[in-house]
Amino acid sequence: MDKILIFLSFFCFSGLLFAQLPTVILSGDSGGRTDGSQWSSADLQGKVHLLFYVDPDEKDLNEHVADALKKSKFNKNKFTTVAIINMAATWMPKFAIASALKSKQEKFPDAIYIKDLKKVLVKKWKLKDDSSNVLLFSTSGKLLFNQAGKLAKKQLQDLLVLIKQNIKDI
Repeated sequence: MDKILIFLSFFCFSGLLFAQLPTVILSGDSGGRTDGSQWSSADLQGKVHLLFYVDPDEKDLNEHVADALKKSKFNKNKFTTVAIINMAATWMPKFAIASALKSKQEKFPDAIYIKDLKKVLVKKWKLKDDSSNVLLFSTSGKLLFNQAGKLAKKQLQDLLVLIKQNIKDI
């Protein structure tokens, strides 16, 4: 219990948790959807959204989270995942990333895939660069969970509980 209070206190005092993050738009030179269309963080409303912001070099760091979500079979009308690829964080050529992205899309076809070509979310949302970030948003777009690096088993369990609680409220 003390660990949860410390965790919540840190994020509440840092102003990150339960915050409405500034709107970010990825389009053109800054990125966008894999089909080339614009993406806006304003789209993170109406459903519970789990957002992965990932350096391609760290693409498997939180694979266990994605696998747990797939097993949970959350209602697609109430929950969705978004994967934003931090394209500027890697040495890998774009064709290699595109190939890896295609295989991810086959494994997780319901996820929305976005490219960030200029580390926009690192700058605007202060996400950890060269890492894997996991963020959970409420139906109103408020940040409920934010963790950089590999999620521990307990963090994953806490995340799944948060998702269930927020889906139940819809």
